[in-house]
Amino acid sequence: MATCRIGTRGSALALWQARHIAARLAALQPALAIDIVEIVSTGDQVMDVPLSDVEGTGFFTSTIERALLDGRVDVAVHSHKDLPVAATAGLRVAAVPARGPVQDVLCARGGLTLATLPPGARVGTCSARRTAQVRAIRDDLDLRPLRGNVPTRVGRVTGGELDAIILAHAGLDRLGLQDHITETFSIAAMLPAPAQGALAVQCRAADVELAVQLAALDDRDTRQAVEAERTVLHALGGGCSVPVGALAVSDDGRLTLRAGVFALDGKRVVRADAVDTDPTAVGEAVARRLLDEGAGAILAEFEKSTRLDWPQPWGAEA
Repeated sequence: MATCRIGTRGSALALWQARHIAARLAALQPALAIDIVEIVSTGDQVMDVPLSDVEGTGFFTSTIERALLDGRVDVAVHSHKDLPVAATAGLRVAAVPARGPVQDVLCARGGLTLATLPPGARVGTCSARRTAQVRAIRDDLDLRPLRGNVPTRVGRVTGGELDAIILAHAGLDRLGLQDHITETFSIAAMLPAPAQGALAVQCRAADVELAVQLAALDDRDTRQAVEAERTVLHALGGGCSVPVGALAVSDDGRLTLRAGVFALDGKRVVRADAVDTDPTAVGEAVARRLLDEGAGAILAEFEKSTRLDWPQPWGAEA
């Protein structure tokens, strides 16, 4: 292959991610010409749907995956948490590079933190998971849906439309916007989304030679952690739109995984953790513990309230 075409969304963050992978691949394969191909996803065209209703359903990735399957591009770069938990037939995630920061952060006017925001402050978030965890801490805030690319979201604070927004630390870092961060949430206060901060580098399953080249970008610890986190999500029957947080940490081959399921009103939470060397096993163990503690009821209420169509979790009645 003389030229490798990398497909990506056209947002500032997506382009940064694609160019980052292109640069790393070029360093490993100097003779390989690399082109960046911008693709408009469904999520970029439909701007009036809350992200909490569609994330993790392929809303931002399916168009790029089709281009990959059709042969219009050779590689796709995604924010890993945007990929549906069920793999697309004919494609493989050839590399999961070392992830960025996993935490969520607050960007607020006047340098405020979540604790110091005034009652009724307007806080934007695109995530049911973040909404639920913020309400558990501050139920007096005015939480509002947030769409648009990262610079646009930050601009809604600097322009005065919102008092604060909650975003992923990694996206702000990658775009050089970390100076807008006024608080970095602890994992205990705000459990991140499964695969947050991680990238997924896809190619066609049949492109064995290219997959081998891309595998040089893979980080084993990140891949295993992400697999464990997404196993929880898959076992619970959801995409990343559901109010589920999970984080796995690898230490000398042992994965410590903690996860939580949060009611949107912030009044109920179910948490579980486990340790194992196998990412699938630890993910399934944590998911079962969550369901044993009542996570299924919380997710059923969320499904009903948002009219999402996703499979029943283990043990749920048909």
